Amino acid sequence: MKDILEMRQKRAALVNQAREILDRAEKEERNLTADEEQQYDRIMNDVEALRKEIERKERLHDAERELNQSLGVIAGGRNQPGANGEPANLRASKEYRDAFWTALKAGRNALTADQYRMLQAPEIKNLVIGTDAAGGYLVPDEFERTLVQKLEEQNVMRQLATVITTASGTREIPVEADYGTASWLGETAQYQESDATFSQVTLSAYKLGTIIKVSEELLNDSAFNIDNYVASAFARRFSKAEEAAFVNGDGSGKPTGVVQSAEEGKVGAAGQTTSVTAEDLFDVYHALRRPYRRNATWLMSDSTAKAVRKLKDNDGQYLWQPGLQAGQPDVLLGRPVAISDDVPAMAAGAKSILFGDFSYYWIADRVGRVMQRLDELYAATGQVGYRMYQRVDGKLILPEAVKYYQNAAS
Repeated sequence: MKDILEMRQKRAALVNQAREILDRAEKEERNLTADEEQQYDRIMNDVEALRKEIERKERLHDAERELNQSLGVIAGGRNQPGANGEPANLRASKEYRDAFWTALKAGRNALTADQYRMLQAPEIKNLVIGTDAAGGYLVPDEFERTLVQKLEEQNVMRQLATVITTASGTREIPVEADYGTASWLGETAQYQESDATFSQVTLSAYKLGTIIKVSEELLNDSAFNIDNYVASAFARRFSKAEEAAFVNGDGSGKPTGVVQSAEEGKVGAAGQTTSVTAEDLFDVYHALRRPYRRNATWLMSDSTAKAVRKLKDNDGQYLWQPGLQAGQPDVLLGRPVAISDDVPAMAAGAKSILFGDFSYYWIADRVGRVMQRLDELYAATGQVGYRMYQRVDGKLILPEAVKYYQNAAS
């Protein structure tokens, strides 16, 4: 960066020289002489050449910085500096990945001294909150991305919601609760004050964990791919628990589900404890304000979807239309339908159908999932345990963005 700074200084000096030529002629109230024009043009050509050279070097510097950050570690196991001398992402390096899977597959005693120091590096430990000293390690970046991808594939709420990653335990989300108004004014009328008002939604970091067991024989099998196996196993368990909380969680030690926070769209008429009508669905649709309808999705359980599929409009046409092409979702009143059996089935008083823009449901992933090998706990049965936990929260930050249909209480 030193050479770029020097070129910037040289360019600034040339610009000042060009300015002095113009200022001198302006002060003397005359045009530039032929010699001055040649000198001015020569200086400005040098200024332009330096600009291009600075841009080339800056692009090269940015590319080298990105490459260094992706590699993370240089030969010898030291952390490669990033921009402004900051440490690069150690978890993204091959060295860290190799050390992590050595510890998980063969145990801590199989690590070299350098590998152990790498796994215990301060920049790694500082990312972990609440980790005990029993051998848990922050998973590599590549494995975490694989795990999150598998979570999204199996978790409908992660597909619909806004997912953010936070490095702190909590995250404050400002929400504009009142947009304010504008007023028509006479020629000399006074402007009316109308301020927007804001509230805050706090996303916490609830801990979700599980243990899987693998036989020692399977671990010793060279054909056994442990990272693929544990990614799939943990993703299945986490996604099931996550979706249940994101949809219907009560906020006590877990995320607050969208069912708990959505606003009323329609309550079924007396006797509709296990049914819904076409008119109910139209009412829910129009209960949602038009700006939210553009990105709105229906969300219901499979048993509710079965009942809704049978509904027809006044012209005898089914409200539910299948997707016309592979990969396209079915649509209801022109909007896509998603299925989650964590949405309550139709029953007395149940909020059985949701309709809204689920991008206003925010999921906050605390950076860094931790995995630990458990050698002794299952040794008697010839197995090795793997414990993993993550920290996550979810909330509907704007309740008016999602409406619900509720079956009659009786």
